[in-house]
Amino acid sequence: MKGIIFTEFLDLVEAQSGYETVDAILEEAAPPSGGAYTAVGNYHFSEMVSLVTALSQQSKTAVPDLLRNFGRHLFGRFACLYPSFFKDCNDPFDFLQDIERHIHAEVRKLYPDAELPHVTAERTGEDTLRVQYRSCRPLGDMCLGLIEGCGAYFGVEFDIQSEPATDGKDFAIRRLDAASRSEPRGIEAIS
Repeated sequence: MKGIIFTEFLDLVEAQSGYETVDAILEEAAPPSGGAYTAVGNYHFSEMVSLVTALSQQSKTAVPDLLRNFGRHLFGRFACLYPSFFKDCNDPFDFLQDIERHIHAEVRKLYPDAELPHVTAERTGEDTLRVQYRSCRPLGDMCLGLIEGCGAYFGVEFDIQSEPATDGKDFAIRRLDAASRSEPRGIEAIS
C-alpha cells in the first residue's frame, strides 16, 4: 500500500485529535515500519489495519466510521495534490466514471508497483450511477467516504446506498440536487 495513504491518515489524526493520539496509536499498533512513513514508500496493508484499529480503540469510534471520515478527507487531499486530475471536469459522475480509465492509469505510470483497487462506474439514469469497488483490501467504507468527498467537492448532494460484494462493495448513487449542476466548489466544501 502506498505511503501517501499512511501519511495522510496520520496527518488527519493529528489535525483532529493531536499528536499525542498519533503517538499513542503508533505505540499501540507497533507497525513493523516503526511508523516512519514516506508518501512514496510501500507498506503492508496490515499496518493500516493496526493503525485504524488502534485509533478505533483510542477514540471509541467504529472502524467503518473512521474509514469513511478518512475517505472524505482523502478526496480533498487528492484534489490539492493532483489538480490535473480535476482539470476540465465539472461533474462528479463524469469524474467517478473516469477513475479507472484516467486517474488509475496515471497513478500506474507514476507508481508501477501500486496495487490499486478496481473501480468501475456506470450511469444507470440521468441522475443515478452505480459504482463497483473491487479490492483484496476491505476498504469499502473508505471508498464510500471518497464518493461523499467527490460530491462535496463538486457541490452535489448524493443519496448513496451500499451493499457488500464478495471482493468489495457496490454503491448506488442518486444525485439529489440535479437542478443545481454548477461549477465545482472545491476542497473547502469537503472540510
